[in-house]
Amino acid sequence: MEKLEHKYLERLSELYPTIAKASTEIINLQSILNLPKGTEHFLTDIHGEYEAFSHVLKNGSGSVRRKINEVFGHTLNEQDKRFLATLIYYPKEKMELTKKTEDNMEDWYKITLYRLIEVCKRVASKYTRSKVRKALPPDFAYVIEELITEKPELNDKEAYYEQIIETIIAIGRAEVFIIALSELIQRLVVDHLHILGDIYDRGPGPHHIMDKLEEYHSLDIQWGNHDIVWMGAAAGQRSCIANVIRICARYANLDLLEDGYGINLLPLATFALTYYQEDPCECFKIKGGNTLNPAETVLNMKMHKAISIIQFKLEGQLLIRRKEFHMADRALLDDINYEEGSIRLYGKEYNLLDHAFPTVDPENPYELSKEEEEVMERLVSAFANCEKLQRHMQLLLKKGSLYKVYNNNLLYHGCVPLNEDGSFKEVEVYGRTYKGRELYDVLEAYVRKAFFALDQDEKQRGRDILWFIWSSPASPLFGKDKMATFERYFLAEKETHVENKNPYYRLLEDDSVVNNIFREFGIEGDCCHIINGHVPVHHTSGESPIKCGGKVLVIDGGFSKAYQKETGIAGYTLIYNSWGMILAAHEPFTSAEDAITRESDILSDSILVKRTSLRKTVGDTDNGHHLQESIDELKQLLKAYRNGQIIEKE
Repeated sequence: MEKLEHKYLERLSELYPTIAKASTEIINLQSILNLPKGTEHFLTDIHGEYEAFSHVLKNGSGSVRRKINEVFGHTLNEQDKRFLATLIYYPKEKMELTKKTEDNMEDWYKITLYRLIEVCKRVASKYTRSKVRKALPPDFAYVIEELITEKPELNDKEAYYEQIIETIIAIGRAEVFIIALSELIQRLVVDHLHILGDIYDRGPGPHHIMDKLEEYHSLDIQWGNHDIVWMGAAAGQRSCIANVIRICARYANLDLLEDGYGINLLPLATFALTYYQEDPCECFKIKGGNTLNPAETVLNMKMHKAISIIQFKLEGQLLIRRKEFHMADRALLDDINYEEGSIRLYGKEYNLLDHAFPTVDPENPYELSKEEEEVMERLVSAFANCEKLQRHMQLLLKKGSLYKVYNNNLLYHGCVPLNEDGSFKEVEVYGRTYKGRELYDVLEAYVRKAFFALDQDEKQRGRDILWFIWSSPASPLFGKDKMATFERYFLAEKETHVENKNPYYRLLEDDSVVNNIFREFGIEGDCCHIINGHVPVHHTSGESPIKCGGKVLVIDGGFSKAYQKETGIAGYTLIYNSWGMILAAHEPFTSAEDAITRESDILSDSILVKRTSLRKTVGDTDNGHHLQESIDELKQLLKAYRNGQIIEKE
């Protein structure tokens, strides 16, 4: 036996000190391998829409309703199934409504508990008893386990279960028990959650989404460009801070910063009122569905313009300092003719829609004024010292990455930067060039350095790379030739607003390109997919989220209300269970109140992407491969025990 192998088996023997214990663990692990594969749930581009996100999480993109159908088939009518599903999503609220109309609540409790227990049995059936036990609410763990576990030794099972349920009702615990069962079903219906980026921006509730994700039992996050800019802001990168505040102002979400994260915007508001008091700021109107009163709107627009000008100055400073970003053409303030109110871009002269720049020195346009500098110092301190924001960013760092390979699927938010011929685009990062997977890896390393590096120069490189990932044409999370923020504010000519996409998006139907991406990320086999967010799928114009014969699934369909007129739906989500993949297209979500009172769900259409004839087991998954490795190691330990190479400890 090799010395290293022997040392490892000695360590393993400390965990399994006898033949009996090692054998028992092999049996346990082998049994897990034969269980059905757990359900994976994929969401992307949530953009702060907390209510819609929460509802989709509750219904598992239709998984709860599918389980109800499996259990009750034709024994319940559609109305009863819809009621039961709504009860599972919103148990407390639905029961309050029911009590207003139901004459005999005791019978209702009994019927409802029986139905919920049957659904619980079904959703728990694909897990080990140990895993189910860990998911049980502590107050009811024993009772629920009794109710959902088959007991062949009992002669009169019905009487046994009926006695438990009658006791629950008699002691006044039926409602809390129904809530516990409903939450357990929500917990067990999805084994693992994938968030493919863009939790932040546009919608009002990303902080609530992050709170929810902090409590979620099993998840990973692929960073989106909007998450990255918030990470940059939390790390103290000034251009990222300005972008975050500008976008909040643009979508009337400054309350998110002030109330959600406790970031004081009074210095910015005071500055904006001082320098833009008489400026109507017409180019800085609010977008999206959020409404403000007239006074709030006026102040919001002035703050919007003030932070935008600060942003353009800070980005110009950054691009002058970081020539290696090769984005000097995006430093635009020195292209303005301040006397004429025009700018020279793309070899052509354009008139500016707004040419009031009271804080810009034409001789040194990128220098912050004394007052702007003071505002930024206060903001940097506020972002750095916000405990809740820093906690949320730590979750993104702990659970997140730029890409993930999971069960033979490649998950990322944006694109793999490509050249026109489909080859991987070479990108310079601090003096070296990278492409394909290497590019992702080096960028992710720098993201982590922004938060954890001890060397201050490396830490600053990490902070600046966060802005680079946010807006560079070479970024895998942005994937366009420019971010035309300045043009959209200041120029009427629509041709200047165009942001051309990376060739990746045009080549998604090219089999050889997609296969090359699979090879680059070490993925092989027949059942593999790229699962992608970032660019909304235009459902109304007939665009399909399924590309390249099913190898690529683009699941951003417009969770954000700002996109829904364009996409025609409210987002795609994806379910990957033991039988295959189901893509769900969602209708716009109105409110939780509508869902409760009208029993409306937001699943509008399901598309079967792939169905297997043989049900997938845990043994077919990444976790299964790890378990098989553990089994093989334990078998080596058994052999060592039996050969006398290692002595039993007990």
